[in-house]
Amino acid sequence: MVVREIPRRPRTSRKFYIIALIAAILIAARTLASYTIEYEWWKEMDQVGTWANMLLYGIGPLIGAIVLAFVVLWIGHARGVKFAGYRLGDYPLYARISTIAILAISVLIALSTMDSWTVVRYLGARSIAAGAAWHDPVFGRPLAFYLFDLPFYSNLLGLVLGITFFALIVYWLTARGWQLRHIFPQGREDGMAFDLRDLRLHGAMESSFLRGVATVLLIALAGRFFLSRYSMLLNDHRFMVGIDYVNQNIDLPLRWASIAACLAAIILVWAGRLRYAIALAVVPLLQYVVPGVVSGLYVGPNEISIERPYIARHIEATRAAFGINSHMVEKQYPAKLESRIDVSQHKSELDNVRLWDWRAFHDTITQIQALRQYYTFTGTDVDRYQIDGQLRQVLLSPRELDVSQLAEARGNWINPHFIYTHGYGLVMAEANRITPSGQPVLLIQDAPPKVNTSSLKLTRPELYYGEKIHEPVFVRTRQPEFNYPAGADNVHSQYEGKGGIPISSFLMRLSAAVEYSDWNILLTGYFTGESRMLIRRDVKQRLETLANFIQWDADPYLVITDAGRMVWMVDGYTTSNQHPYSRIVQMGEMGPVNYIRNSVKATVDAYDGHVSLYVFDAADPIIQAWQSIFPKLFQPAANMPPDLRKHVRYPEMLFRAQAEIYRAFHMQNPESFYNKEDLWDIAKNIYGQAKQAENMEPTYVIATLPGETQPEFLLMQSFTPRSKDNLIGVMMARCDGEHLGEIVVLLLSKQNLIYGPLQIEAKIDSDQNISKDLTLWGQQGSSVLRGQMLVLPIQDTFLYIEPIYIQSSQARMPQLKKVVIAMGNTIIYRDTYEQALAELAGGSMPSETAPPVQVTSTAPVQMRPEPQKNAALDAIRNHLKRYRELSAQGKWAEAGKELEAVEAAVGRQ
Repeated sequence: MVVREIPRRPRTSRKFYIIALIAAILIAARTLASYTIEYEWWKEMDQVGTWANMLLYGIGPLIGAIVLAFVVLWIGHARGVKFAGYRLGDYPLYARISTIAILAISVLIALSTMDSWTVVRYLGARSIAAGAAWHDPVFGRPLAFYLFDLPFYSNLLGLVLGITFFALIVYWLTARGWQLRHIFPQGREDGMAFDLRDLRLHGAMESSFLRGVATVLLIALAGRFFLSRYSMLLNDHRFMVGIDYVNQNIDLPLRWASIAACLAAIILVWAGRLRYAIALAVVPLLQYVVPGVVSGLYVGPNEISIERPYIARHIEATRAAFGINSHMVEKQYPAKLESRIDVSQHKSELDNVRLWDWRAFHDTITQIQALRQYYTFTGTDVDRYQIDGQLRQVLLSPRELDVSQLAEARGNWINPHFIYTHGYGLVMAEANRITPSGQPVLLIQDAPPKVNTSSLKLTRPELYYGEKIHEPVFVRTRQPEFNYPAGADNVHSQYEGKGGIPISSFLMRLSAAVEYSDWNILLTGYFTGESRMLIRRDVKQRLETLANFIQWDADPYLVITDAGRMVWMVDGYTTSNQHPYSRIVQMGEMGPVNYIRNSVKATVDAYDGHVSLYVFDAADPIIQAWQSIFPKLFQPAANMPPDLRKHVRYPEMLFRAQAEIYRAFHMQNPESFYNKEDLWDIAKNIYGQAKQAENMEPTYVIATLPGETQPEFLLMQSFTPRSKDNLIGVMMARCDGEHLGEIVVLLLSKQNLIYGPLQIEAKIDSDQNISKDLTLWGQQGSSVLRGQMLVLPIQDTFLYIEPIYIQSSQARMPQLKKVVIAMGNTIIYRDTYEQALAELAGGSMPSETAPPVQVTSTAPVQMRPEPQKNAALDAIRNHLKRYRELSAQGKWAEAGKELEAVEAAVGRQ
């Protein structure tokens, strides 16, 4: 009896299987943990159904494409084997391997050609009615066709072309590969040598499958030529976008000729005339030759006269795509260089002039209100509130927690996850009020919050959701949370909100530990049955996870509700680069855009993270499609609470894009547009310590529009002619009530000179008293910062206001030093805005015939003081001189007393 020893499996092979098993378990555990956390988060959002639909919509069309590709390729493979004279069932191992290979190819084809969300958007857009929406002037198709239908058809054709192309390859390689089995002697039963005729190349098109695939391929090519007609509406011709003369009269007929060639090739393929079918490929090649010849010989010498109607289409479509057609009113504004202004009549507007540039304000409060090194002010927002019964412009900045500033304390795992969990409160100040020491007058300050007006209250100052966050954090634990500092001690609290997901169960703790690769979550003993984990606390990240098909503004702003809660507001945009005839604008992270709408405004509660999405542009076809797909996700704008609705504003990002477009597209005459006769630039000014001029930023102001009687919250941008500095136009976006979204453009006369901001800056620099002060302060261990100039239309002229700050070289804490008010050739330079305004109200303006008189920091030369007032004026001058000396030395308290003496002296006059 022979005993055979069973060979042992090599030890290395066993190790490999063990490692592979462990890796599979870890991957599966991480995936399961991730989906567990995701489910709980979407449950917190009350949007589990939306999440399930997102998963289904994301993979459903892709799976369908994979199945279709696999079926076609598998049939092609099987037919190739049969064509070679073999049966696939006789070779089971080969059949299994080839099936896996075909599946892999199918996955690659689907991934490279199929966009699931293009299919979903197409299906969601079926409920959109074209109505009176924009239609293209060539084919008469509505905008929704280009946003949804055309991308879907192109996507589908790409999939069909990919499948048919690879089906031909698979069939050919399989058939010829199996034929090689009997070509070589060792593979032939008769042992004869290789014979080229054995390849049967002459029968290549005898297969009905091959002819069928070729037919589908040619039909798909014909469809591609058909759809390419619509794609010509996006052609960029340097001076315009869209179909031009050559496209319409040469390219379009050639597209139809190419379609006819594809259809004729199908007939030739079935007739066995493959050589003639291939010869028809010369027809599409004509598209690359003929249009260029016609353009160079005929259109070029007469371009403007021939292209005029096509340029008009381009102008109209671009204005519509960026919303500056239906929502814009253009007004002729017959402004004078200088005029008499009734200050009392414009008191509401002048009392809301923003003296605090948001950047100077941010630097100042960082020094005086941070309280501890771990608090930070990530941004400053401009808004309006009813303060003591009046509409007032304010600046506010949330006080957020930066755990990276905790030094050694952050190394303790408990600190960032259980103790330092949230920011606290905010700082708010009126935009135009200044203390005697040159600092902002705060309406809300300190911790606990001190509210210095009965018009506001702050009942929930904790900031668990914001812009500067870390995560995860755990609340309702056995460890009290740090709330705010109080002297040498700290005040602690417990979270009372509804935010977060339950974390007390072993499964959730294990899932969180795996998801965040932090086993302390599983091992800690601080959790209770009520403990919750807060994640996605970054406002923008929270919204991007909830609705990543919306482009979210990078700058959320904070609002205080009537109940005293803090709520973040974020603007959401629907965009596309497929609007026919429209000019492309590069918009940072959004990329190239030629259509944009501020369709959605989101609110995120800073305490419990509750999110609401409100549709503010129900006419936008893109948001209509998303509403159809995710009906539970959106609410109508009418559902927004009134105390939040009054803080909605026109978004700066959209306004920038519209201003950029309007620079050229205010010209609606095709010939003027073609020749760039009236191209505009964004107005420039000098900001901060910069010596070079820079483009003015859009600015939120409270102002009264010409023709209106009430001041309102506006977003403004000024324009100058190309390569000139005089003012030519002012664009203003309305933010309040039913006027939200309206744009008013003041068009200035081209015959009368109105100074632009940079020209006013030049006049400021050339003023002897101002330049002397600026030079002096710059030599005393401090630096001078010039705030952004405000350009306000008042009555029948423009008022220019620029704050000037001084900042110590030792600390970034700008203090308002001077205020400049300018109107035409008149420059008023004073210590305070009130003084400058009083001089504007009391000074006599130059007549229209007399040369203008410049008003400087000394008494106005056109106003000669009466003898009995000389002593009083000398006293005021002495106090002002002493005030300048003390403030330059940093003795702000003493300087404040001098300023009070000035105010008292003025009051006695």
